[in-house]
Amino acid sequence: MSIEAQPTEPEQDVRLVVHVSLEMVRLYKEHFGRPKSASTYWAGPDALVVFLEDTLTEAERSMVEAGEHQRLREMRSSIQFSTLAEFCSPVERLTGRKVRAFLSSTDTEVDGLSMETFLLHPAGYDGPSRIDAEP
Repeated sequence: MSIEAQPTEPEQDVRLVVHVSLEMVRLYKEHFGRPKSASTYWAGPDALVVFLEDTLTEAERSMVEAGEHQRLREMRSSIQFSTLAEFCSPVERLTGRKVRAFLSSTDTEVDGLSMETFLLHPAGYDGPSRIDAEP
């Protein structure tokens, strides 16, 4: 007789944040060609925050050198929100919860430090997700 140990809640949380980080790295590589690394953290019971390091492409670095910080931030924001479903879907799949809000930001002054924040609806919520409210 074999007994399979079920992962404890902390083990599940570690697996979850690792998988969210991997998904965000995949998405960044798909859309921007980078990042160097990603770290995901719970920010309370209903929010996940992903920090991504060194996310700027060579073309974006050229924009920074030319002083085009605002234009670069606007371009990044436009890309990320046009692919909102691609960013939110893995989080919903991995957490089993719907995303209530998605916030995305890149600090172009700090070599492309980016942050993706997902505010989740409570467990058991059965209404629309942020993906459904997409324009």
